[in-house]
This record gives sequence, structure tokens and C-alpha cells, in this order.
Amino acid sequence: MPTFVQILDFIGTFAFAISGIRLASAKRFDWFGAYVVGLATAIGGGTIRDVLLGVTPGWMTNPVYLICTAMALLWVIFFGKHLIHLHNTFFVFDSVGLALFTVVGVGKSIALGYPFWVAIMMGSITGAAGGVIRDVFINEIPLIFRKEIYAMACVVGGVVYWMCHLLGLDSVVTQIISGCSVFVTRILAVKYQICLPILKGEEEEEDVKL
Repeated sequence: MPTFVQILDFIGTFAFAISGIRLASAKRFDWFGAYVVGLATAIGGGTIRDVLLGVTPGWMTNPVYLICTAMALLWVIFFGKHLIHLHNTFFVFDSVGLALFTVVGVGKSIALGYPFWVAIMMGSITGAAGGVIRDVFINEIPLIFRKEIYAMACVVGGVVYWMCHLLGLDSVVTQIISGCSVFVTRILAVKYQICLPILKGEEEEEDVKL
């Protein structure tokens, strides 16, 4: 039987793959191109995390990630017309994937014996890096570089995970609370247009003075 973390990983893979394939379909990619975008979105962050942690990426030892992406592709093929017209679909699946992958990244780093500050960074990479690769593939400015709260939601989730750990909460409860904190942070940030301050360059400041 798969563990709770593995279930989260599989659901996150499916959610992120759909978010990537959905955007690829909107850009009129063919089936293979859409699959590649979905797969890169689903495994990109986890691959970077595993390389940094010195372990073999999960998709190289378990084909379930490739299968999940194929299932996501079939889902978009059969229900693509409905998904494209639902503007919130991408946002929901992307937020779910972001939350689940952050939890998986933090949990795996802790299981390998790394300190929490490393675990929070690995959780953020797991959650956000796949989206960066996806946006580069479809020729969009990555969400992580826009005003929206994206990677910071992963950091919030990692800190919540750490606080729950300090309180001695059960691991499953900790993972659920941490994942929910990422999802809620992302939802509230978009709904109320909460964003980080924009760093102004010297040229912009000179234009303001003129």
C-alpha cells in the first residue's frame, strides 16, 4: 500500500501535469508537445530537488509519474473543451500541485536528515521549479517572477510544517496543515491581490523625478 506522502506525490503529479497540459493545449501544442510540457511541470521540481539532495529522481525508478502524466493528457483530450473555457481550472490545479509538492519536498528532505532551513528551500524548489520550466516551455514569464505570491506560498507552507513539527503533531496532520497553508495563502493572495513590493530600478526612479 502506498504511504500518505506517496499518495500526495501522485495527486500532485496529476494536478501539475494537468496545469501544464492545459496551458499547452491553449497554445495549440500537439499531443506529444503537451505531454512533454505536462511531464516537465510534474517532475521538474522534484528532479532538481533530488539532484540537490543526492538521490535518484523518483521518475527514474518508478514509472507511475510517466503514467500519471499520460492519464492527465487523456483527461485534457477528453475534457479539453471544458477545461480551456474554465479560466479558474489552471489556477486550481496549479495551486493544488504547488501545495502537495511543497509538502512532499519538505518531508523528503527531513527524512534524509537535512535541517529545516534546507527542507523549506527544497519544498519551495519542489513546488515552484516545475512551474518555471512549464512557463519557459510555453514562452510565458514564469509565475515566480511576477507580482503574484507563488514561491512565497511554498515558504509559508515550509515554515508551518516546521512549527507543527515543533509542536509535536502527527506527521499526517502536519502534512495536511502545511499543504492547506500553501493552498490558502495562494488563494488569498490572488483574491485580495496581495503581492510583494516591486523592486524599482534607478532608471525608473529618475523618470519619476523628471
